Amino acid sequence: MSRVYNFSAGPSMLPEEVLKKAQAEMLECGDSGMSVMEMSHRSKDYDKIIKGAEALVRELMNVPDNYKVMFVQGGGSTQFAMVPLNLGIKCKAADYIITGQWAKKAAQEAEKYIKVNRVASSADKTFSYIPKTTAADFSSKDEVDYCYICFNNTIYGTRYTKLPETEATLVADISSNVMSEVIDVSKFGLLFAGAQKNLGPAGVVLVIAREDLIGEPMEGTPTMLTYKTHADNDSLYNTPPTYAIYILKLVLEWIKEQGGIAAVQKVNEEKAKLLYDFLDSSKLFKGTVEKEDRSLMNVPFVTGDADLDAKFVKEATAAGLVNLKGHRTVGGMRASIYNAMPVEGVKTLVEFMKKFEQENM
Repeated sequence: MSRVYNFSAGPSMLPEEVLKKAQAEMLECGDSGMSVMEMSHRSKDYDKIIKGAEALVRELMNVPDNYKVMFVQGGGSTQFAMVPLNLGIKCKAADYIITGQWAKKAAQEAEKYIKVNRVASSADKTFSYIPKTTAADFSSKDEVDYCYICFNNTIYGTRYTKLPETEATLVADISSNVMSEVIDVSKFGLLFAGAQKNLGPAGVVLVIAREDLIGEPMEGTPTMLTYKTHADNDSLYNTPPTYAIYILKLVLEWIKEQGGIAAVQKVNEEKAKLLYDFLDSSKLFKGTVEKEDRSLMNVPFVTGDADLDAKFVKEATAAGLVNLKGHRTVGGMRASIYNAMPVEGVKTLVEFMKKFEQENM
């Protein structure tokens, strides 16, 4: 068996240690006599798993006591509706900053239920930067229920390095940078993350919400789209994605073993620097993002020649560097270097890029 370096934006690679542990526990988890996939979500054995996962989220992210941690289904896209349905109650309005495809879709979904103010956008330059905003750009907290951002933009490779100056409750999609860098949870009213990038396999979404925001939702909101439903039932109102949560817990244990999020962030910064330094010096490849807004997780780049880009992706795949094709709205290539991507994987990519450059200049 030969494992490749998987640069997919998601589902992404998982730590080998996690996969090996899951393999060892496939037939029997602990002394339960059964696989996690066979466990009742109401059993004592599974209760240890889901409670353990919540405890690790709280420990690793330093979640304040007045926040609820929930594991829900429906992917990050369902959160585009759940956020306005549950938070857009008083003013029935919110500010949105449009920094990419996912923020754009979130705003479009929210508009079905509330008034959406698009206070800034970077669409004019294919979302290659984070818009500069000041406090004057935002509505007052008496005019909107929240302000929404996508913290890290998977497709376009941008990230917030400074949070917007809004007095409204801040809501963030952290799907592609959760657990990759230290985030001060107390600065947000609600955070959510699809698991399939840094937390585990697809099928579960982590939601961290301040308790005062978890009340009665908009009239007519389905039971399963109500945060209170999941908060009041410890994420066990219905059968959750049990195996996905189990793998998530293993990933959280792995992050803790690395020294926690701060330690993981240092490694991520090292990986990103390796790749960006090469892009900045390359005569063939070029990064597509403004330097000050570059993501640590998603690195898009191009040669400027579509045929050469395609040749690069084909040859990289043959060399065991897979899923490097860029999103169709950007073109070129994209390397997603999430927590589980080892430094060696990025070094191997850079060496391959150097070789390709020499052969194609």
